[in-house]
Amino acid sequence: MTTLEFKIEINAPKEKVWDILWNDATYKQWTSVFCEGNYVVSDWKEGSKIQFLSPIGDGMNSIIYKKIDYEYMAFKHLNEIKKFKEMPADDTTKEWSGTMETYRLTEKNGQTVLKAKMDSVEKYIDYFNTTFPKALDLVKKLSEGK
Repeated sequence: MTTLEFKIEINAPKEKVWDILWNDATYKQWTSVFCEGNYVVSDWKEGSKIQFLSPIGDGMNSIIYKKIDYEYMAFKHLNEIKKFKEMPADDTTKEWSGTMETYRLTEKNGQTVLKAKMDSVEKYIDYFNTTFPKALDLVKKLSEGK
């Protein structure tokens, strides 16, 4: 398992960046680089379940491990979802179950630094190293109104 780290500076207050990250409409926009039409199902409360889903109902079941509004969000990934049903753990799932994905926002003088970290299995490292910066660029554009 490898922890990947990504960082971007955004000319917007952290409250705006936070809203872009987790508001339903803008979440769909910036995460479209991973899967067009994806969405989440959650009440967005710490300790609650969150499901990351594609339009056909495939995705990941996770929990909101830690949440500090406008500062920090951490997801702990648990198992796969296929056609809207949670799948039992198998050998592939066991390889990544319990991995973390975190987002930290710090602001100074109206500029926000967004740091994202995610645990990845070896076979997805190149994909995330290519795709995740594109997603963060979209967060920046949406947050800066460009």
